[in-house]
Amino acid sequence: MLMRGAEAARYLARPDPARPGLLIFGTDPMRVAMRRQEAVAALIGPSGEEEMRLSRIPAAELRKQPSLLSDAVREIGFFPGQRVAFLEDATDGLTETVAAALKEWRAGDAVILVTAGALQGKSALKTLFEKHPAAVSVGLYDDPPTREEIEAELRRAGLERIAPEAMADLTVLSKALDPGDFRQTLERIGLYKWGDSTPLSPAEVAALAPATIEAELDDLLHAVAERDSRRIGPLVRRLDGQGVLPVTLCIQALRHFRALQVAASDPGGVQAGLMKARVFGPRRDRMQRQVQGWGMRGLEGAVAQLVETDLGLRSSTKAPGMAVMERALIRIAMTRR
Repeated sequence: MLMRGAEAARYLARPDPARPGLLIFGTDPMRVAMRRQEAVAALIGPSGEEEMRLSRIPAAELRKQPSLLSDAVREIGFFPGQRVAFLEDATDGLTETVAAALKEWRAGDAVILVTAGALQGKSALKTLFEKHPAAVSVGLYDDPPTREEIEAELRRAGLERIAPEAMADLTVLSKALDPGDFRQTLERIGLYKWGDSTPLSPAEVAALAPATIEAELDDLLHAVAERDSRRIGPLVRRLDGQGVLPVTLCIQALRHFRALQVAASDPGGVQAGLMKARVFGPRRDRMQRQVQGWGMRGLEGAVAQLVETDLGLRSSTKAPGMAVMERALIRIAMTRR
């Protein structure tokens, strides 16, 4: 049986112990591991591993000794309760071994939980679980988490009261971070809000979210976008001293102004455009004012100058790269409104 989307998320949160097997596969090992941990915890509880009700079987060991899986499935534990036989990093070469274990499975046996990397559409292992009348197959792809999944993570982190604006910022943040970093961020927010009954605010999300670029680089980009040309020189020299390359600086500046350009051209308005560009919190409010100060034509000119500077930096010119970059940023900042 194949499960997708919200149905798959609900099943992984509460797997059915009456079903013999569960396959979780995907390109992101972190996402697969997180979902596997969630499913195992739901099946055997918090003390299941201590009570030896979880049998871990590496794929390499199973290839050497094919009976390991069937033995783990039928094994009778010392402690009562549901058991799980976990096969890690499986491939199509183990399909027959897994198929035999599923065929021999009886009520009361350990649930067979299999994880795998990216499986093609015609994968034998994937086909086995999808066509089995009782087993479940769940594919995890690079799609950002749904609102339902985010809300489930928030509940696990102990967050019940969330302002709508903060929820919108968390949705943007979930698309910008990988699953492991996003879960750690939610746990950090949960610890910060422990014992605090007030709703989670956008300012708190922004303060507790991991930084995506260095603060001084962010200060420089804001100085250029806000036409504060006096601050550009000192900030550029400070970043140069920290080892930031001129090309890196140019790429970050291009990203910033292209985000402003996307926001300015979005049919849903500037705020909707900045959310699509994954900008949140107080930074979004600041960039919204920058969009209004530049306008579409001004932003097009700034992006064109940065593209030209980028090409110049990558050419064989003998001009000092950081001096060229500083001059370009000052010229953009001094553009007339």
